Amino acid sequence: MDSNAPEVMKAHVALSVSNVDASIEFYTKMLGISPMKMRPGYAKFDVQNPPLNLSLNAGRISGKGTLSHLGLQVGSTDDVTAMRTRWSASGLQIRDEMQTECCYALQDKAWVQDPDGNEWEVFTVIADLEYSGAACCQPGQCEIPITIGPLNG
Repeated sequence: MDSNAPEVMKAHVALSVSNVDASIEFYTKMLGISPMKMRPGYAKFDVQNPPLNLSLNAGRISGKGTLSHLGLQVGSTDDVTAMRTRWSASGLQIRDEMQTECCYALQDKAWVQDPDGNEWEVFTVIADLEYSGAACCQPGQCEIPITIGPLNG
């Protein structure tokens, strides 16, 4: 690693949303914290775990790249279950994918969707896989046979 490279403090994700108030309600439930800053058409969440600067901006941007999904990786299935329980208690609709083959890994995960349809997963990697389906992170799309190997880190 370059010793002159700056230390990154946290990731930043800026989402264009159709309704800032509805998105604030969703992300307050999903993240378990309130926004640290709110202005007309804008909200900012300063998430400590994981380190994330999440901003919500009113409006849609057309002609740009497409967001597949967002996620929070945790250390164990117990952590997935704990997050799922918190989301459910907050009234969020949950979609479970336990023991699923995705992104060249066997994973346990749960999903929620924000008011604009952005998908968020909480997941843990159980094992690396030699093969993976062509349409990862889409329910029921990974159909290629797998070989389970040890985790790589």
